Amino acid sequence: MGKVTGFMEYERLEEGYAPVAERKTHYKEFVIGLKEDEAKIQSARCMDCGTPFCNSGCPVNNIIPDFNDLVYRADWKNAFAVLDSTNNFPEFTGRICPAPCEAACVLNVNDDAVGIKSIEHAIIDKAWAEGWVTPRLPKQKTGKKVAVVGSGPAGMAAAQQLARAGHDVTLFEKNDAIGGLLRYGIPDFKMEKSHIDRRVKQMEAEGVTMRTGVLVGKMPEGIKVTNWAKETITPDQLKAEFDAVLLTGGAEQSRDLPVPGRELDGVHFAMEFLPQQNKINAGGKVKAQLRADGKHVVVIGGGDTGSDCVGTSNRHGAVSVTQFELLPMPPETENKPLVWPYWPIKLRTSSSHEEGCEREFAIATKEFIGGEGKDKGKVKALKSVRVEWQGGKMVEVAGSEQILPADLVLLAMGFVSPVASVLEAFGIEKDARGNAKATVGVVGGYATNLEKVFAAGDMRRGQSLVVWAIREGRQAARAVDVFLMGTSELPR
Repeated sequence: MGKVTGFMEYERLEEGYAPVAERKTHYKEFVIGLKEDEAKIQSARCMDCGTPFCNSGCPVNNIIPDFNDLVYRADWKNAFAVLDSTNNFPEFTGRICPAPCEAACVLNVNDDAVGIKSIEHAIIDKAWAEGWVTPRLPKQKTGKKVAVVGSGPAGMAAAQQLARAGHDVTLFEKNDAIGGLLRYGIPDFKMEKSHIDRRVKQMEAEGVTMRTGVLVGKMPEGIKVTNWAKETITPDQLKAEFDAVLLTGGAEQSRDLPVPGRELDGVHFAMEFLPQQNKINAGGKVKAQLRADGKHVVVIGGGDTGSDCVGTSNRHGAVSVTQFELLPMPPETENKPLVWPYWPIKLRTSSSHEEGCEREFAIATKEFIGGEGKDKGKVKALKSVRVEWQGGKMVEVAGSEQILPADLVLLAMGFVSPVASVLEAFGIEKDARGNAKATVGVVGGYATNLEKVFAAGDMRRGQSLVVWAIREGRQAARAVDVFLMGTSELPR
């Protein structure tokens, strides 16, 4: 695959970034992708390893050695065909996937992994530029109608696959535009929304009907989102109108932090903060937008959502940004012989961290402190304490309490489950974590306890990656197709 001795001759080349001072002035993408000759050299590093663990490391099972070999041979069109055969939206994963395939790369055992993500990015960008990404119409229509509820990557993938199988598919979204958390969760500087828009056009040409501003079920309590629906449809209406219903909503119930002072103004979930900026970037208006201008910002949560809050706060013009992580600081380099080919725990520094951020590890929040006078009722500081782990339990370090200035606190500690009201409106059984209970078996896969109602993506598996959402959407589409037709030609 690639060049037989390429892995010994060429070093890994990372994609570049625009300078920090420049990129902090806007919300557009700033990654500098590989040039064609650079992608060819990086593809040449793909080893003839015999057993390509990257395939199984990738949730959608991309046929990575094959498209690497084709890029090395400058056969870009066939490289795109191979990539497109397993992944509906490589432009999403090529930008925001953490690349578990690279962790599983055989070369990663004792060297730098092949830059699979950057090669994927180069392939799909060239495919769009050359006009190779076109609608794929079904050979014949089945006359069956399917409702897909939730238009994130799982819903988009499922809707596209089902339409290509010949079904009449309607994709429902409660917000004012298709994309789910891709639209109103991922910042534009990580993925511009034009990538979603052109996929929507492709899917509409393939026969998918898009219905935005429609809430299925009932309005949940205590959940704040960017644009609530203007129309409500009951589960009974959907089941009466469609031959199958697939629920692909996101895990939108944010994990809370019930400490003293939680009620203070200025303490918000990340998903109250991030969607507003995306809405503004799209030309919309947000009343009383949450902004970090001139504020001391504390982001609680060390994952990707927290990193997105850091990048957005810096672009607003925050005075300082501090990010808390409850766990100890991980090692800068993983113990590869111990963890390969699995996803390693190691220190990961994002582009947002590089733009300006103090990172604190092994630290917990004790209390949010309000101001006085005109600042009464507003958060002005945060009391923290250092922690350490003893016998599997978190223990506070005596005498380590400190108070940090905090005018804006963003809770980015992950998501615990889908919005309960949707599942309750349908009467769907939940698992122990509050997700829709549905198996992934070949026979009856993704089916819930209700006749002709299926669930996939974060709705079924909980908070996860965009690449897992695409996989689940594709597999659930096949399960629905089998349910409707008795057999399916759609790939799993």
